[in-house]
Amino acid sequence: MDEEAAPKRDKNGPKFHCLPHSTQGSARMGTRKKVHTFVRVKPTDDFAHEMIKYGDDNKSIDIHLKKDTRRGVVNNQQTDWSFKLDGVLHNASQDLVYETVAKDVVAQALDGYNGTIMCYGQTGAGKTYTMTGTTENYKHRGILPRALQQVFRMIEERPTHAITVRVSYLEIYNESLFDLLSTLPYVGPSVTPMTIVENPQGVFIKGLSVHLTSQEEDAFSLLFEGETNRIIASHTMNKNSSRSHCIFTIYVEAHSRTLSDEKYITSKINLVDLAGSERLGKSGSEGRVLKEATYINKSLSFLEQAIIALGDQKREHVPFRQCKLTHALKDSLGGNCNMVLLTNIYGEAAQLEETLSSLRFASRMKLVTTEPAINEKYDAERMVKNLEKELALLKQELAIHDSLANRTLVNYDPMDEIQIAEINSQVRRYLEGTLDEIDIINLRQIQEVFNQFRVVLSQQEQEVESALRRKYTLIDKNDFAAISAVQKAGLVDVDGHLVGEPDGQGFGLGVTPFSAKPGKKSKSKKTFKEQLSSSARKEGASSPVSGKELDVSTSKTQLTPSSKEGDVKDMTIRERETSSLEPLPSDSPKEELRPPRPSTPPPKPVAFEDFKNERGSEINRIFKENKSILNERRKRASETTQRINAIKREMDVTKEALNFQKSLREKQGQVDHVTARHVPCSFTSRRAPPDS
Repeated sequence: MDEEAAPKRDKNGPKFHCLPHSTQGSARMGTRKKVHTFVRVKPTDDFAHEMIKYGDDNKSIDIHLKKDTRRGVVNNQQTDWSFKLDGVLHNASQDLVYETVAKDVVAQALDGYNGTIMCYGQTGAGKTYTMTGTTENYKHRGILPRALQQVFRMIEERPTHAITVRVSYLEIYNESLFDLLSTLPYVGPSVTPMTIVENPQGVFIKGLSVHLTSQEEDAFSLLFEGETNRIIASHTMNKNSSRSHCIFTIYVEAHSRTLSDEKYITSKINLVDLAGSERLGKSGSEGRVLKEATYINKSLSFLEQAIIALGDQKREHVPFRQCKLTHALKDSLGGNCNMVLLTNIYGEAAQLEETLSSLRFASRMKLVTTEPAINEKYDAERMVKNLEKELALLKQELAIHDSLANRTLVNYDPMDEIQIAEINSQVRRYLEGTLDEIDIINLRQIQEVFNQFRVVLSQQEQEVESALRRKYTLIDKNDFAAISAVQKAGLVDVDGHLVGEPDGQGFGLGVTPFSAKPGKKSKSKKTFKEQLSSSARKEGASSPVSGKELDVSTSKTQLTPSSKEGDVKDMTIRERETSSLEPLPSDSPKEELRPPRPSTPPPKPVAFEDFKNERGSEINRIFKENKSILNERRKRASETTQRINAIKREMDVTKEALNFQKSLREKQGQVDHVTARHVPCSFTSRRAPPDS
């Protein structure tokens, strides 16, 4: 191909140039777009002009086959095909191919869009030449080195951004992943095999080395290093046939040099050189080359299945995991990137069947849609610095407003422990009444005042609860089992109120409530060993606080007096404390003089009789009524049993008499039906029949 003739053909013929870079907008790229497909025909002296024809717009290609006369007169063989593409490159130079296929994709990558350029076709059709070119002539370099050159030139044109470039080179050989840059001295072979990993950010190859390149020469050195490690073989179709799929990836990360801009963009360009499909009958592959061809054809078949699934809008599942190639290209196939397929075909009549297969693949790929989007991220370090700077400016503005309002110097920094302790002290003094009001300074101080109110309230609740627990046994009102046990013990009535006051002797006796009948003593059904401590008795008899604490039992919990052994005070002290109480008004029914209580509890039989006569009188009455009813029914049952037994005895006597009569008549020779005629009478009469 003549490099100098390319501009002339481009000027007079169809134009393949894309829009200038400055007109590409992110809003237009937000919608879904179809994959761009191009066809490049390998130049040959034996071009099949009668079978392969191009459209006038160079965007379609028609294939015509002659009918096989050996099939007879009736021959429904298809002979014509037409394929609509985005461009047909015939006798095109490397420069024109890059301008048409790859330039716009690479340019948009620096704006944050991912891009993928894939070369597909039959073995020997020129895929590797299109992608990498040759090293003998600089003008014959391929898409890959030209893309690296364009990236670094665009970086020089953007001094306002700090752009870093990294590259990696992956090879998929016989369904195994290899790093073509692992031979570098500072990389070394990987200990663990490489795997394909998916995460919310996309698909990446675990174990694949990524190399930072600061200049174009470093990137070319890495490219040539990877090319020397590729696996190639020779067969009848191609002397230097690639035996593996290779993916060269360029990673771009652009940060603005303006420190206030915390956003930055990332993108990657996948340059895919697929191994060519082979017909084993034509290539004549044997041994290792045959095995490689089997893996290549298998992976390309899975790639086509994935493309067909992506083109069908009704399909929900796309088989990306069938092979390593489709799994590694999951982001590129139908993802958020600009996708371009360049199909390389032969122009000779002998390869027309393979050409048709490649064009069918290109037409299926054209049905696939992608949704390119800018990959924007945020620099956390810059965001923190910008927020700190903005915070400092806001503090300065607040200071200006305070000075204009003639307010004292206000500190807007977070409060330290000393300031928090001072607010806590002010809150406590305000609650005690020693401080009339709390001065409001700023919003942070108001929030802390409310917080300290909550702290003080929580502390007081804990103190009250701990004081109650020291003197009483707290029972949750929702714990019905515990309440039932306390009620059975006679310590709490059915309304949930305490029964009397503790008598100071360590037993659950107590004073009868006002609702009880006058003149009767209320005693508990059961005594407990640990009911009331000496401190509780002392405060309950002399301190008015104990009355308030007893009232708490009607709200959330039930209070049951408790005591400890060996904690009984001297009787003289208790009498002195009792005599020190002020007499209450006589009109209060709760303060009537109570009869003296015995110093020791009554015996169990006496206590039981008292219970039956007082609190258990109703239960005792019901029990006696049920007992009398039971005795009466038992008596009637006994009489009925006696009658039944008498009837049974009569039946036995009658049966014996009948048997005797039967035996007599049998001896006399009488017929049995006479006996049968008298049998029913034996069941209707209680007396034995008379002798015949």
